[in-house]
Amino acid sequence: MNHPRRRQVTALASGVLLTAGIALAAPAATADATGTGTGTRTTRTPLVVNARWGGHCTYDRIVIDLRGHVPPVTVTPVSRLFYDGSGKPVPLAGKFFLEIRLHPAAAHDDGGKSVYRGPKLIKIYLPQLKGLALTGDFEGYVTFGAAFDSKPAFSTHKLQHPERFVLDIAHRNVCC
Repeated sequence: MNHPRRRQVTALASGVLLTAGIALAAPAATADATGTGTGTRTTRTPLVVNARWGGHCTYDRIVIDLRGHVPPVTVTPVSRLFYDGSGKPVPLAGKFFLEIRLHPAAAHDDGGKSVYRGPKLIKIYLPQLKGLALTGDFEGYVTFGAAFDSKPAFSTHKLQHPERFVLDIAHRNVCC
């Protein structure tokens, strides 16, 4: 093989290897505002868009609506509720409290505009649930606080289509 031909083959091989290296190092496709990508699986941060509640015969329910998937959620009994970031106490009346923390999640879009349309702080008059507050949308965590007059016995689950996190709080049957 002559030298010009060898240089062409070497240049072509280098180009193929460089392109392959760039493709391997490139990040996965990012999602657009609707959460869809270019066919590659994405890990877009889910958006918390609403919180709602309802009373049933034997339980009260809190539902947190999301755009995107339901992230990991922790529900922790706490002695008091505080706003994330500021550390100020949350003015919800009650003797018992649950902190509901979603991570990773956000209640704002990439431009910083809130996408959350639910209540920020509300008193509720159900058998067990007495109040609900959005207590934080800070550094990839969205946090809610719930207030109760008696110690809550609860269960959690995720529902899909649409995506939502559900917290059921048991109480005595009020329908009999």
